[in-house]
Amino acid sequence: MGNDFVDNFYGIILRNVVFCRYQKWVMNHTEKNGAVRSAGEIVVTLDYETIALPVGRNSINSIRTYLESIALAGRRILGELSVDGQLVDLSQPIGDLRFRRVDAVTIPLGGVPLLLLTTARQQTERVRAAVDNALTLVLINNPRTARELWWNVAGQLKEPVLTLSLMPEHLCELWCGTRFHKLRQWQLEQISQIMQRVDAACGTDDTMGLSDALENLVIPWLDRLQEHIQLWQDAARAGARLVEGAP
Repeated sequence: MGNDFVDNFYGIILRNVVFCRYQKWVMNHTEKNGAVRSAGEIVVTLDYETIALPVGRNSINSIRTYLESIALAGRRILGELSVDGQLVDLSQPIGDLRFRRVDAVTIPLGGVPLLLLTTARQQTERVRAAVDNALTLVLINNPRTARELWWNVAGQLKEPVLTLSLMPEHLCELWCGTRFHKLRQWQLEQISQIMQRVDAACGTDDTMGLSDALENLVIPWLDRLQEHIQLWQDAARAGARLVEGAP
């Protein structure tokens, strides 16, 4: 067991060293072959190192694809991507943007659970924003439109739960003392109960009742879910630093 741990530990270090050298090779190679460090003053970094872009890589999707190719060559994947300081939801298509800076951070393949947690957090934040928006809109619209606003949001509630269900079971047992499939079942039951109660509030012509149901039932549940995801993210990051030997 001890020898296996040492072999794995030094294997991880070796892969990280190789990846860093590969990044430097890419930077030097692209500069020597007509690449530029900025395309229209676009600054791009990967794992905190400035990356030279090949000529013609000016759109956000072309830059993302290029960064992903570098990461995959080093047996890593993109974990975070920010545009002008704003994190991008990697689970969603990126539209045509005007930007001046792109920063990306990679994670090892063993960090996929952390990527799943990041995706689930972004999904939760997206639903939370949709509910916040609906809170006001249901009050200024007629009951029929208000109900449609709620039903559009309701279909998104399960998304972060389904993403979390892809997490390795042993991590859930470590963090929660239970298995993810049991946690998922419990969370989906909660969503069902919330949806039924909010639907009941839709049964009247008083849109204030629907707004109150969103504020008192849906938002607190999303906030608790986001808190749990943040705790799991912190635990996953701490575990990754421990495995990779980072200070």
